[in-house]
Formats: sequence, structure tokens, C-alpha cells
Amino acid sequence: MISSTESIAEQLLVFVHQSQDGYAIYCADDSLLYANDAFRQIFCIPADYQGLSFDDVIRLAHQQKYGIKIDADDIDSWLSYAHSRRRSRPFRLFEVDMEDGRWYLFSEQVGNQGDLLVQAKDITKQKLLENQLQKMALTDPLTGIANRRCFVDSVASELSRCRREQQPVSLLLLDLDHFKQVNDNYGHQVGDEALKSVSKTIRETLRQYDIFGRIGGEEFAVFLGNTGHEQAMEIAQRLCEAVSAQAIIYEKGQFELTTSIGITTVKDEANFEQLYLEADEALYHAKESGRNRVVAFGMPA
Repeated sequence: MISSTESIAEQLLVFVHQSQDGYAIYCADDSLLYANDAFRQIFCIPADYQGLSFDDVIRLAHQQKYGIKIDADDIDSWLSYAHSRRRSRPFRLFEVDMEDGRWYLFSEQVGNQGDLLVQAKDITKQKLLENQLQKMALTDPLTGIANRRCFVDSVASELSRCRREQQPVSLLLLDLDHFKQVNDNYGHQVGDEALKSVSKTIRETLRQYDIFGRIGGEEFAVFLGNTGHEQAMEIAQRLCEAVSAQAIIYEKGQFELTTSIGITTVKDEANFEQLYLEADEALYHAKESGRNRVVAFGMPA
């Protein structure tokens, strides 16, 4: 049985030494007073670390492409930001991604004399699971592109930017023609493969920064930021041609699909609902006037 305060302190120190979590103590002047093996491994700190400052630890790790992932090219700016946060509160909890792909949950607790106790816990597994679940929530599971929720949120954010910069925007709605016949004639498995193939073709035809998503069923949407009517029509026409030129191959043969596209372009205040309604009306006219064509809102089919 532990019978004295000194014995308890010794036991705690043994625990900290052996812990898989990183522990460190920085003095009030931010020099490293103590670091256990786990903490030293996180930052690749040498055994003779006494006298190293927080800045030294970060710089040495950064030079070896180790430690905290620092996106800024100017490490001095990053360090300046870090110092503005350190000791800003008695206790601070934050997540950090590392150069080697791991994630750590850091806690910082300020002592009465300004010393700083730091704990680092590896949360990589939890973070990977969290990212996977988030991706699943925002991605259409069949095609791998943005689902409706993700698409709408992305468009809303981009609309705000385009309004500030007074840029025109365009929205395209695409609906695969007579797609029900594909499921009826070839089965839903072939239909799913067709949707994946068409999605890939559309994605490869678009510009890298265009926002592309599956709205539901065989309906897709494309948001074109900083894109006026003429350019949007050219892009829509390319999509029409790319889809119709694609052969959907399955075990018993192949078939072709076409798509109808409705398009709207605005230069002033607009929200997603307005864009969607206008593009949907144009899409209706495209399908009513023969399909496999592009129709713009407010223009004859």
C-alpha cells in the first residue's frame, strides 16, 4: 500500500513515463522542462532536450517533416499564431493533425506559476471513423459524387461568394431520358452500373471546380460559378454529347443513353430554391420538346 505523498508522486511519475499518451511540462518561459517517451516520439525530440524552447521543438520537427502539420509556408507566422493561443485560457483542448497522418487530441493546462502541462492522446482511429461517417453522410453511395444535401450546402456557400464578387452563376439540371426502361429491360443492377458510368462521364467532362451532385434517382445537377449564359450552354451541350456518345456495356451487350438538360443563369441575388425551380422548368420543356437537348429558362425549346 502507498503510504506517503512522496510514494504517490513516484508512482505517478512511473505511470507518466510508461503511458502511451504524450506528457510534457513547459516552464513559464516556454522551455521544455519534461517530456515522456511518447511525447518525444510525437515531435522527434532528442534525449538531451533540456533547454529546448517550444519554438525549438516545433522547428526541429518541421525540419524533419515530423510533428504538427503546418500548412503555412512561413513557420514564423504559424509560431506567432500558436503563441497567441498558448496560455490564453487556464485550460485548452484542441485537435491537431500530424505530418505522418496521425491525429492527436491535445490538452494544455496552465499552472499557478505560468508553467504549462501538455497531454497528447492519439485519436487517429476515431478521426478516421469520423471522417468516414461524414463522407458517407455527404456522398451518394452508388455514384460516389455529392448527394443532394452536400450539393445544396456547397451551392449555398458558393452563391454567397459569387454574390460578393458580383459574378454570374448557372445551374444545370440533368435527367436521363427514359431511364425507367433501362431498369425494366435490363434490371436494376444494370441500371445502377449505368448511373455510375454516366456519373463518371459527366465528372470527367466538367471543369475541376464545378459542383456536381446526384439530386435523386436519375437526376443530376451541376453548379457553374462565375459562368454566364453562353459558356453554360456550351458546357451543357458538351455534357449532352458526352452522355449520348457513351456506350453502356453489360454482360449481354450494350446500349446508349441520352440526357435532357435544363439551365438557368442569374447575375443578381438568387438562392438555391430559385435556381432549382427555374432550371427544373427548363428541364421540363427540354423533355417535352423531344429530349436529348438543352433548354434555357425563359427561352423557347
